[in-house]
Amino acid sequence: MNAQASVAVVVVAAGRGVRAGPGAPKQWRPLAGRAVLAHTLDAFAGHPRCDRIVLVLHPDDMAMAAGYTAREDCRMDAVAGGPDRAASVLNGLEALAEVAPDFVLIHDAARPLVSPGLIDGVLAALEKGPAAAPALAVTDALWTGRDGRVTGTRDRDGLFRAQTPQGFHFDAILAAHRAHPGGAADDVAVARAAGLDVTIVPGDPDNLKITGPADFARAERLLRGRMGDPITDIRLGNGYDVHAFTEGDHVTLCGVSVPHDRALLGHSDADVGLHAITDAIYGALADGDIGQHFPPSDSRWKGAESDIFLVHARDRATARGFAIGNVDVTLVCERPKVGPHAPQMAARVAELLGISPDRVSVKATTSERLGFTGREEGIAAIATATLVAR
Repeated sequence: MNAQASVAVVVVAAGRGVRAGPGAPKQWRPLAGRAVLAHTLDAFAGHPRCDRIVLVLHPDDMAMAAGYTAREDCRMDAVAGGPDRAASVLNGLEALAEVAPDFVLIHDAARPLVSPGLIDGVLAALEKGPAAAPALAVTDALWTGRDGRVTGTRDRDGLFRAQTPQGFHFDAILAAHRAHPGGAADDVAVARAAGLDVTIVPGDPDNLKITGPADFARAERLLRGRMGDPITDIRLGNGYDVHAFTEGDHVTLCGVSVPHDRALLGHSDADVGLHAITDAIYGALADGDIGQHFPPSDSRWKGAESDIFLVHARDRATARGFAIGNVDVTLVCERPKVGPHAPQMAARVAELLGISPDRVSVKATTSERLGFTGREEGIAAIATATLVAR
């Protein structure tokens, strides 16, 4: 192999991370203003040797892939993981089988502080052997224990703490994973079971794996120190929309059809909730409004589903390097009652935006019988969106 060998990366982000405590899986939790996963992907997408990335997500998280894979600096695809880590890695490798890169790096999403130098070290070792992985020699004394008491000691000579990325010649590790019965501790174990010689390269103490709640604080201190504690680019946008009632038997609100004795009048499907959210995203980007991107004078949008507009705004945010932090929309009407449908609406908005439902708030209020909404002449919506630089 030479310095021009093609390199792909499999980032494994399909775990649930129960040891990290209650809340979202750790790869989705914030770290220095952005998701842990975003920092991990940046480390590889910004490396000059990495040609493409396969992101392996839990099947329940696939709707969030679009917010991370739409990048201009590196080709990135997403696949669903399997029932355990080994199956998830195999799914990621199979997604690369047609391309068959020379080298593949397999990395845990929960290690967001991997450095360019560490990546370089693994790749350099792959020029000379079929497999390489970073590790730190164990320097502390090792004990055995039971019931809170020391029961013995162990020799630490020759012991190492494994890290990722673990690198391999692609064809060799794909064949090894296909043949392995499962249950391996990591990909080095799979490689060794197939008879591959694995080179140890120096690990990095800062390349910590976020496991428990305290690791987030340590990782944030390290990350902010590395970044010079920059001010994160956070943008807020507001959206407002109104549609009048007309004859009909249902209204569409935040992508959900709600039975009602009236319908909403509009050039498209008149989804006042999605329109307000769409304008909020455009507003955060200082990118005009929905009427400029989808003028009502254009017959193409007559009766169109408002999903189209929201996805367009989402993609423009992604293309400019922003992730959607959260959205909050309030529907103002006397009827229909929104509360029973709010969870379904939040789930639909989250699906369209590629974010977790816990980042979407859908609520409703009346105007106390005042104004056009109080007279039940129509529905209004007010929305706020937060964009965070990735």
